[in-house]
Amino acid sequence: MKTYLKVGTSCLNQTPLDWAGNTKRIVHVIEQARESGVEVLCLPELAISGYGCEDQFLAKYVSETSWSQLESITPHCLGMVVAVGLPLRYGHAVWNAVALIVDGTVEGFYLKQHLAGDGIHYEPRWFKAWPEGENEILERGGRLYSVGDITLDVNGVRIGVEVCEDSWVADRSGKNAAMRGCDIILNPSASHFAFGKQEIRQRLVSEGSRAFSCTYLYANLLGNEAGRAIYDGGAMIAHAGHIIAESKRFSYQETLLETTTVDLSMTRLQKAKLTSYQPNFDTDTLVYASYEWKPQESATPPPPPCPLKVLSKEEEFTYAVTLGLFDYMRKSFSRGFVVSLSGGADSAAVSCLVWQMHRLALQELGADGLQERLSYWPGVHKMSEMLFTVYQATENSGSVTENAAETLANSLGASYNKWDVDPILKHYHSLAEQAIERPLNWDQDDLTLQNIQARVRAPGVWMMANIRGALLVSTSNRSEAAVGYATMDGDTSGGISPLAGIDKDFLRQWLRWLEQQGSEEITCIQALHLINAQQPTAELRPAEGKQTDEEDLMPYAVLDEIESYAIRDKKGPLEVYHLLCTTHSGASDKLRKQWIVRFFTLWSRNQWKRERYAPSFHLDDKNLDPKTWCRFPILSGAFREELETLKSL
Repeated sequence: MKTYLKVGTSCLNQTPLDWAGNTKRIVHVIEQARESGVEVLCLPELAISGYGCEDQFLAKYVSETSWSQLESITPHCLGMVVAVGLPLRYGHAVWNAVALIVDGTVEGFYLKQHLAGDGIHYEPRWFKAWPEGENEILERGGRLYSVGDITLDVNGVRIGVEVCEDSWVADRSGKNAAMRGCDIILNPSASHFAFGKQEIRQRLVSEGSRAFSCTYLYANLLGNEAGRAIYDGGAMIAHAGHIIAESKRFSYQETLLETTTVDLSMTRLQKAKLTSYQPNFDTDTLVYASYEWKPQESATPPPPPCPLKVLSKEEEFTYAVTLGLFDYMRKSFSRGFVVSLSGGADSAAVSCLVWQMHRLALQELGADGLQERLSYWPGVHKMSEMLFTVYQATENSGSVTENAAETLANSLGASYNKWDVDPILKHYHSLAEQAIERPLNWDQDDLTLQNIQARVRAPGVWMMANIRGALLVSTSNRSEAAVGYATMDGDTSGGISPLAGIDKDFLRQWLRWLEQQGSEEITCIQALHLINAQQPTAELRPAEGKQTDEEDLMPYAVLDEIESYAIRDKKGPLEVYHLLCTTHSGASDKLRKQWIVRFFTLWSRNQWKRERYAPSFHLDDKNLDPKTWCRFPILSGAFREELETLKSL
């Protein structure tokens, strides 16, 4: 019986409905695995179609095209066992399936049993969940295929499957595979990035290999696949309770392959020691494949556990968002980015992220590799081409922000311009004053006068984005989105909103962290010091007003705390009040109530703004994106009764 087996798992940077590109990457990693001597290879979930096809999964042509792509892939699988994900139409329904290919022949399809339907996931909208322990027959093209909760027996080596969510639930599907005596369990996943999530995956994978007494192969997608979700890769191989191989995360490569050789006798010995182990030899769930394994290799020592690197939140933010920006740019065929650089924290952060993106891509791919990935845009290697910035001054702009903006752009190597938009602003004032037959003034028209300054800056940067074929980057963050402290068609203008998933307090922390790196790679230390020394300000009122964001709203740390209680934890105003009495006992009762009333009032009033934000990246469970995470009515009672009760306490 086969004992030593070389196994492999992969990460793929796929794109929904990119049939030729997706298949090319799948075939490439299969050929790479063959050259490495891999005998069992696991590819990611829905790798053929792409995971993010949304409602197109219901279109018949998507399942049909996926099947035809599968048929073009199978000839490349000679001499191997390969698992690859695709949508499968069967019995007038669509299933999230994994094709099990043995020596160039599809032997059956495992169908996902637990569908992800929370957060950014909508799998139950498109797919059906397959019942545990059931197996049926699919007839296609004159051939019969086993479909369902199947286990593959390849000449004595048993291979089971659990797909992504199957392994995250309490009653894991892998238990059935284990009870059928599986030597290997494959997990083709599409597991999106979130802060700290890789550590959870590591536990799921290592514990799966221990509890199920098997070799466990975990594959994942990589990069920004469909716009909002970022996949960090991190494919893993675990054996007998230990992770023995782990691929790079946040890679700019299109494919990654991780391989190792395992000794199946070790996990078989573990099964023999378990007195509770009662193998289920129910032949209805077993699919037998006649296949001669490669000649037995000589004994090799078991691979040692591999070192697992834990990244800080600041590092994960940097790597995730920069990879997200890179893929969003190239998959939208954009030629770099345009930023309206104010000299404040938000526009500085997005500029630094573009710079980090360029640096990391060059570092991993090299100049030639970067050019190959951006083949639609010949000759791009310099930051001056990658990032165009412009400081747009009005009479309320100050020398501090202007100096910070210019210093930052120059230190990043970005293209920098300064525009005086005050004459345009004054012309709008004149037009409005003619219409209302009175002068505008700050006592009556404060909000109007602030907003027009932000809006007057948008047309010019949109022009530059159009001229350059570039992406205009929105600079508004999640804290501003929560309370609507952003000007629609002003700082929310853009085709991508990379900060809308992160709060302002962490953003300022990240900029201080970036300044403190102080390595040779960080060339903008002086500029970041100028940025970090300032109090956040919209700089839209006259200078003598000394406007700051936190004076207009509340301390950002308090805003983010209330947001977490109210939106993530679904606490009402009174519950939030009692929590703040504990966490902010030093503040006056009047101030605590003022913060809560202001947050809930502004939150309810500004849902329409959140609905209009440019696509943002999902980073954690505090996301406010109404299209993928946080639903709230545009029109509501705005917590009026609850807030009146709070005021009366």
